[in-house]
Amino acid sequence: MAKVRITSTGTDFAHSVSSASGHQLTSDEPPALGGGNAGMAPFELYLAALASCTAITLRMYAQKKGWELGRFHAELESSRDADGNFQVHRTLHADGPLDDAQWARLLDVVERTPVTLVMKQGAAITSSRG
Repeated sequence: MAKVRITSTGTDFAHSVSSASGHQLTSDEPPALGGGNAGMAPFELYLAALASCTAITLRMYAQKKGWELGRFHAELESSRDADGNFQVHRTLHADGPLDDAQWARLLDVVERTPVTLVMKQGAAITSSRG
C-alpha cells in the first residue's frame, strides 16, 4: 500500500510531502486561508488523487479493449450540498472515436476505480504519537 510523509519546517502552511516511492510535492493553502499558495491545497490533492486514478484506470481499460481513447482529460470539482455533505462531480473528455456504448462502459468502469471505491466507502483512519 501507499505511504507518504509530510514535513513542516516553519510557521507557514507550506509543507513538503514525500512518498516512499521517491516523489515530492508541496502542499499549502491559498492566501485567503492564510497560506502562500506554494502548492495544491489539501482538497485539491484529494481531487488530484481521484483524477489520477480515473485517468490511469480508463487508459488501462481502453488499451485492454483495444479502444482508441485519444487525448483524455477529466475535470473534477468538489462542492457541498445544502446539508453540508461533500460532493465530487467528475466530467470526462476524450477525443478518440468512442461510440455511445463505449462511453457508457467507461462511465460504468470509472465508478469502480480503486480510489473511487475507497472514497465512496470511507476508510478507517487512526492516529498515534510517534
